[in-house]
Amino acid sequence: MIRYAQVWEDADVLLAALDAQPGDVHLSIASAGDNALALLTTAPSRVLAVDMNPAQLACLALRIAAYKTLTHPELLELIGSRPSTRRLDLYDRCRKALSTSDAAFWDGRRSEIQFGIGGIGKFERYFELFRNRVLPLVHRRSTVLALLTPRDAADRRRFYDERWDTIRWRLLFRIFFSRTVMGRLGRDPEFFRYVEADVAGSILRRTRHALRELDPSANPYVHWILAGTHGDALPLALRPEHFETIRNRLDRIEPHLLSVEELLSRSADGSIDRFNLSDLFEYVSAEHYQQMLEAILRASRPGARLAYWNMLAPRRRPAALAPQLRELTDLAERLHTQDKAFFYSALRIEEVV
Repeated sequence: MIRYAQVWEDADVLLAALDAQPGDVHLSIASAGDNALALLTTAPSRVLAVDMNPAQLACLALRIAAYKTLTHPELLELIGSRPSTRRLDLYDRCRKALSTSDAAFWDGRRSEIQFGIGGIGKFERYFELFRNRVLPLVHRRSTVLALLTPRDAADRRRFYDERWDTIRWRLLFRIFFSRTVMGRLGRDPEFFRYVEADVAGSILRRTRHALRELDPSANPYVHWILAGTHGDALPLALRPEHFETIRNRLDRIEPHLLSVEELLSRSADGSIDRFNLSDLFEYVSAEHYQQMLEAILRASRPGARLAYWNMLAPRRRPAALAPQLRELTDLAERLHTQDKAFFYSALRIEEVV
């Protein structure tokens, strides 16, 4: 199963958090591949893209094939960022650059490909249900488009307060993004094992920040959730100025069908400079989290950086590891206020001493 057909962490924030240097070795959660590809813009020597789900690595493989085979506008069509009536033809061109197993995986999903490969994951279908079934009960299409129209800060806040933030919006939002509904339709219930927070309330507060304090018109994640495309805003890896750079460095990505722990156990001491850990620690106990940090420290070079997000389960460096791992709290908090992938409650940035 494809859980995530695109990456829902802001690559602009990620790159600023990691402060990657040319020649660095990165370990990155693969997910759908967008941010592993975005890391190529920093001129790494290697990007170790790791995932335990073969479907997620198949998503990365098709993106790599698309960068090799298609033009930039065609890539956007295949993803679903732009309208298209020829996605199956585009896929057939990419197919030649896929392995036999990845081609077989995608051949079985031809009926889905025609709607855009960025929209066929469980999480994206959850947003599709929200967009098509819930949002029309709250706002007219014209109101949604008005929210996505560029405005200055004062007008943006006024629009949100006076036209968007209705009682019905808050009520239906809380129902749809509750632990029960999200666990059934968007994420597996197992992902909430270590969550004690008010799920819907936390996400609603972050959504308010994204729609009122940030600029929705420049936010690709808001665009996709509300409109089903990226509009004029694109995630970093899909921007035209990065297309050739990423295409020319695709040989630096190494997919690994492993757990992070397994990959770390196979890595030499002091061999990795940067870690894009997504929201990995959301799904493990506090004890397991500390054990993983200890394994990361063994594989890290001095000055290595970790970036990861908390959505609902609070995770931050244990005090016992303070002599080895320094929290970059001010940087993390500043970047979190700019985070366009808005539903995370915290960003953590830590540096190996």
